[in-house]
Amino acid sequence: RPHAPCWCGRVVDDGRPTIEGTGDVTPTSGTGEAGIDERLPVLADWPRVQSRVRPDPGLERAVADLVGRMTVAEKVGQITQPDIAFVTPDDVREHHIGSVLNGGGAWPGADKHATAQDWLALADAYWDASVTSNSATRIPVVWGTDAVHGHSNVHGMTVFPHNIGLGAARDPGLLREIGAATARQVRATGQDWAFAPTVAVPRDDRWGRTYEGYSEDPRVTSAYAYEAVIGLQGEDAAGIGADGVIACAKHYLGDGGTTGGTDQGVTAAAEAELINVHGRGYYRAIAAGVQTVMASFSSWSNPELGITEGKVHGSSYLLTEVLKNRLGFDGLVVSDWNGVGQVDGCTNSSCPRAINAGIDVVMVPQDWRAFVATTIGQVESGEIPMTRLDDAVTRILRVKMRAGVFEQPKPSERLHAGDDAALLAPALARRAVRQSLVLLKNDDNLLPLAADAKVLVVGKSADSMQNQTGGWTLTWQGTGNTNADFPAGTTILGGLREALGADNVTFGETAEGVRPGDYDAVIAVIGETPYAEGVGDLGRRTLEAAQRFPEDLAVLDRVAGHGTPVVTVLVTGRPLWVNRELNRSAAFVVAWLPGTEGGGVADLLVQGPNTGAGFTGRLTYSWPRSACQATVNVGDADYDPLFPYGYGLSNGEHGPVGVLDETGPVGGCPDVATDGDLDLFVWGDFPPYRAFVGAPESAAAALGNADTPLDLGNVTATVSEVNVQLDARRIRWTGSGPAEFYLEDRTGAGDLSHLDPATAIVFDVIVHEPPAAAVVLRVVSEAGSAEAVVTGVLRRLPVGERATVKVPLRSLRPAVDLTRVSRPFLVRTDGALTVSFANIRWVPGAADDDDAVGSADLE
Repeated sequence: RPHAPCWCGRVVDDGRPTIEGTGDVTPTSGTGEAGIDERLPVLADWPRVQSRVRPDPGLERAVADLVGRMTVAEKVGQITQPDIAFVTPDDVREHHIGSVLNGGGAWPGADKHATAQDWLALADAYWDASVTSNSATRIPVVWGTDAVHGHSNVHGMTVFPHNIGLGAARDPGLLREIGAATARQVRATGQDWAFAPTVAVPRDDRWGRTYEGYSEDPRVTSAYAYEAVIGLQGEDAAGIGADGVIACAKHYLGDGGTTGGTDQGVTAAAEAELINVHGRGYYRAIAAGVQTVMASFSSWSNPELGITEGKVHGSSYLLTEVLKNRLGFDGLVVSDWNGVGQVDGCTNSSCPRAINAGIDVVMVPQDWRAFVATTIGQVESGEIPMTRLDDAVTRILRVKMRAGVFEQPKPSERLHAGDDAALLAPALARRAVRQSLVLLKNDDNLLPLAADAKVLVVGKSADSMQNQTGGWTLTWQGTGNTNADFPAGTTILGGLREALGADNVTFGETAEGVRPGDYDAVIAVIGETPYAEGVGDLGRRTLEAAQRFPEDLAVLDRVAGHGTPVVTVLVTGRPLWVNRELNRSAAFVVAWLPGTEGGGVADLLVQGPNTGAGFTGRLTYSWPRSACQATVNVGDADYDPLFPYGYGLSNGEHGPVGVLDETGPVGGCPDVATDGDLDLFVWGDFPPYRAFVGAPESAAAALGNADTPLDLGNVTATVSEVNVQLDARRIRWTGSGPAEFYLEDRTGAGDLSHLDPATAIVFDVIVHEPPAAAVVLRVVSEAGSAEAVVTGVLRRLPVGERATVKVPLRSLRPAVDLTRVSRPFLVRTDGALTVSFANIRWVPGAADDDDAVGSADLE
């Protein structure tokens, strides 16, 4: 296969195969599946990988000379990566900071609508600071960004489909084109480093990052990883091309294989599965010359198999022995957001174990000052060997030299900087949308519709740029956005108006009061709302779309059965159980998360100049037959999907879908590793529960999963962090009057009487300001409320430190009526108090734990 790295069949003296980059980087767009190797051999061991970017003796001498002239403080500065919200150019100068990043929702001047020139100006300021420091070496800083589907943090950019859609396109060459376009966007605003591509192989569709993976099949991921890296970095075999950026393969290793699809959870896979499934994308990415790899938040543990590595961030076996020594990766390893703080014995600002294990750049967004001071001391004491620090800095400088940052001028004077043409790529993105659409059903060859058809368009996602772009778009979770935030984009509704003419398109989002019989067809655009890591995990919830988004089924019920055919377009970041929705539809299209070019969806729904070959997308994720079938993957021994891997109708085909069983489970899926916990708040709202703050003078306000602060006078709420990135809500009672923070099931009171009598209300917490008045914890049911006074519990917790509180239900008075619970968690006080709450749940049996709150602790 001339356009992908080959398995050369050569055996080295240790018996391991070698994977090589071929050096042939001819674009493969339009070749379809030609670059996907269907015959990947089963590996018995980790392979050697030969990168296209070969070592340069002259460069290595220059790196060694620089390292030899650096002080410990300068070296520690190089391994430190703060977020732009917490580090100034003066800080970069003073502390010799080697790299900065912008997390999701971090923009220059905290302005969501910051212009490309604003981004360039800040990039220049950081660069100027780094090269005018008091250091003798004056090493240029680099800036990393999550450009995961285009330069999606920047206002006004073209946003491409998320990876799950690109996988369905089955065109590796398309990835190269998108990578190159993304690199131009990133260079246009002055950044050097894209934290992409994600080469995870998701194996459980409940994982909230499923849409970041190209496929459940490592063969697709393998081919795509190579092309994505070439696209981002360019075709220069010496390093990063003149119009490329530093690429980053992530998240190493096994992030897509966690038990229950739990983000940052435990991957219990045998090593053979890591080698043959989860490692595949890294082999090809390294062969393509990828210069950076990001460590995974997840753990690798399976005591039954003798695997006890724990957090990948602290695993010297995976980071150093496998990645650097056995695979031969000579670039740098960067941690994820505060990822070192999750390693046993570590905090966000102190983790010699992670550095010694092989982390070269530590992403320490907020606590970087403490990290710098602590790490200098750990090097000077020998806890972190100087040889390990020198190796980390050597890798960092090697990557910077290969990227050409030592020779390049400041960001605003580089190729593509400020170039309006580099910011947008609508034609490419629209083509990518067309190639990614998968047609699951097409009764009577309904699609494509005639160019003069008169249609009724319904559904919450028809005119929603927020829903069609998904997570990692302008904000971390992709929430809080409006259509106005995408001035260069087109919604699916806008694309239909363009294709059919505005007079032939009627829009009624909820389908209330419409007459479907007045139209040739109804187009219902339904599906998921935005989410990113953590928040997107389903946990014990099923894959049933109707259970999570009942409004969508209600819309379909209003328009189906009236004699007018219904075309359903599903916007989603994962396969879903949509039997009810399929039964109500004559045609059914999976649009995934198409990005800003909704016109690409209309191109295939309506016959027109861009229809071309019609539907060519094919499933790279198997489609579930039942609502709890979240781990159905091609190659499984008991493989039994509704639509198999590779399924997808072409124009003129309708497929024997038939009438599908609509019987779904009650009470969620029991096989997830939550041991029956009742999750109430996990990284955000956990349906059916929603978080609210309330005060007597104000109507209750829903917190939602957006980053927007709330202020009701007596109480304020903001996003904060307890365990992991932005997983908590910081609630501040001002002391000016009574107020509440609570979780409520607004679908109706729930029957929780099946829970163990020894259940406890459990929550993770940081007390920032101890209570000034009595604080009550309350459970509210339709029969009344029960409560316990937790003032003393909160006062005894160390201020500013994370803790877990377990309050037995049996300690609340009067006894809780569990048959009709509407608010399973409510905290109320009249006085001043500031607390961050995270991971709120009811845990059966936890009332008997040794650290459960005793009755004597409840006043």
